[in-house]
Formats: sequence, C-alpha cells, structure tokens
Amino acid sequence: MKLSLGFSPCPNDTFIFDALVNKKIDTKGFEFDVQLEDVQTLNEWALAERLDITKISYGVLPLVINQYTLLESGGALGKGVGPLLIAKTKMSIDELNDKLVAIPGVHTTAHMLFSLAFPGARHKVFKVFNEIESAVLNEEVDAGVIIHENRFTYREKGLYKLVDLGDYWEMKTQLPIPLGGIVAKRSLNQKIIAEIDILIQQSVEYAFQHNYNQLSDYVQLHAQEMSEQVMRQHIDLYVNNFSIALGEDGRRAVDKLMQVFMQINSANAIGLRNR
Repeated sequence: MKLSLGFSPCPNDTFIFDALVNKKIDTKGFEFDVQLEDVQTLNEWALAERLDITKISYGVLPLVINQYTLLESGGALGKGVGPLLIAKTKMSIDELNDKLVAIPGVHTTAHMLFSLAFPGARHKVFKVFNEIESAVLNEEVDAGVIIHENRFTYREKGLYKLVDLGDYWEMKTQLPIPLGGIVAKRSLNQKIIAEIDILIQQSVEYAFQHNYNQLSDYVQLHAQEMSEQVMRQHIDLYVNNFSIALGEDGRRAVDKLMQVFMQINSANAIGLRNR
C-alpha cells in the first residue's frame, strides 16, 4: 500500500523518518510518496487534506482535528525548545504591541505562543521561517519569531533575544511545549493508522541506535548547508522521548494548547465585534 507522507527537510524530521522512508526497517509492505516542505506549507496542505500522513504545527491541529487524528510518535515536544522573539536593537516588552513582528506562518505553534504572550500585538507579517532572521537584519520588520536552526545562529549575526516564548508557556502551564506533531487522515483504516504509528516509533528508535553518533547521508543531504554541530543541536533540541511516544504529559500539553487556541480565537472574535 502506498501512502503520501509529508515532513520538513529539517534535521529533526529527516532524522525521525530516515529509517522509515529509506526502508532501513521493515515497513510491512507500506510504500511512501514523500513530500519535503516547510511546516507552513504542510499546515496549508493539511487544511486542504492533501496528504495521508503529515507533520503539522500543533497550532493548526484544532483546525484539522475532524479530518486528521494525532499519532503518538514522530512529534516534537519538550522543555527549553520554544520559539524566540528577536530584534536588531534592544527594546522594552511594552513597545512590542506597536511594532511590526514577523511570524513563521499564521497557523504555527509559534504564532499561537506569540499571541498568548502578546495578545495586544496586531502588526504581524507572516513569512517562511528561514526568511525571518534576514527580515529582522534588513529592518523590514522590527522583531521576529524564530524557530529551528535560527535559534542557534541569531547571536552570531548581532541580534538580540527579547523573549523566550517557550519559557513563557512553561511558566504558565508547567507543561512541555507542543511544537509539531504527526497526523493521519481519519478516512484511513484504523488498523493502518496504528501500524504506521508503530513504524514511525520504530524509525525514531532506529535513528537513536544507528544514526545519532554518525549522522546519516539522508539527514545531511536535506540540511540546507548547516554545519554538523548545528544539525546535532537541532536533533538534540527537538527529538526526544516525546518523539517516540507522546505519553500522558505529552497529551496533556496538546490538550492545553487546544484550550489556548480556543481562548485566543474567542478573544480575537470579541475584539473584532467591539471595533
């Protein structure tokens, strides 16, 4: 059986899915049509129900939950892994409501966490995640929310961290940060969904056992000219026990994020009605 599968070219995702898509484990007869895209594109495709199995930001999960079911394995949760709000010049937090801020996609977890921390911020522009650092440097925006490898490079370019949005979430909730998860179409047979979930878990376990000390060619091929050190930092940050299985704490974190989504959208709707 052939299924369409989408994930990002970032090292954490290629590390997780390498063994599965390159048949380093027994795939039980499944074949995969793999699409590597940035997470905002994958979010948009999930909204359009384009792929059978796909990585998404947890920020879009409330919008696709009726069409897709969340898998236990393959996701990115953790502590100290949240998006960072950066700027070219230091500024007070009180100034941010009036500043233009670049966000990595409207339906991303980064946007949700920013909205939670700065509910009054209304001047936003949405960009692909790897364009935001340059937008801040070139003063196209006053500040930007960065994710992925940019977390490791912004200081080298003279940029300042204003707020760690992950720390803000953890202080408010005492839960790990749900960044991205793997979902499967509900229209698929439940047995197939369960089998895929197990295969992704096995793929993660294989990666830890075989690919961690020596990064695979597949990870390096798609790493967008990152140094090996940055690739390893990326994997260390985003791939952990929650990637093998969400577990109780992971599920509680996802449920909390769903609640925050409803609160933010309710507040936004009230604000629009009161204008």
